[in-house]
Amino acid sequence: MSDYGVLLAPDVLKLDRLLPGPLERVWQYLTESDKRAKWLAEGQVEPCIGGKVEHTFRNSELSPEHDLPPPKYADCAGAVPMLGKVTTWDPMHQLSYIWNEGSGTESEVSFTLEEQGEQVKLTVVHRLLTNPDDRLSVAGGWHTHLNILRDVLEGKTPAAFWRVHSLLEEEYKVLFAAASAFSK
Repeated sequence: MSDYGVLLAPDVLKLDRLLPGPLERVWQYLTESDKRAKWLAEGQVEPCIGGKVEHTFRNSELSPEHDLPPPKYADCAGAVPMLGKVTTWDPMHQLSYIWNEGSGTESEVSFTLEEQGEQVKLTVVHRLLTNPDDRLSVAGGWHTHLNILRDVLEGKTPAAFWRVHSLLEEEYKVLFAAASAFSK
């Protein structure tokens, strides 16, 4: 399984990760604020369809390196809030929600869990990524965040978020350009 995400459509990104289980543990890292804060963002996710999603990102603090965002993401230094709304709540199997609700650039992210022996396959699908720059940022962001989740679950120290994200964003620019050229 490749760590790189793929475009299922021009505005749909899919990434997979094989994570150490059990399933209940991975679900907790998706839904519980204190655990999600270690790899993505803190904040409540109300456990029902229509429930409120609150995320506060602190990407610079996800690693002991405490790196700073590059200039183009200067507004992402410190705490960055984001709101959403739960669209699917199927405990231990699937969680979906509106991403960046009320921003004018709303999208939807879905997390699907599947047991594979003692491991869990996590599939993330992010839809409605209509802006090409946002698509690159989201691809690099999910790739980096999912690597951090895997590191946390494996008891490893994660690499600095912004350093890794910047490299991956450039790699995705090449990958998506190649995929676009191939599909024409």
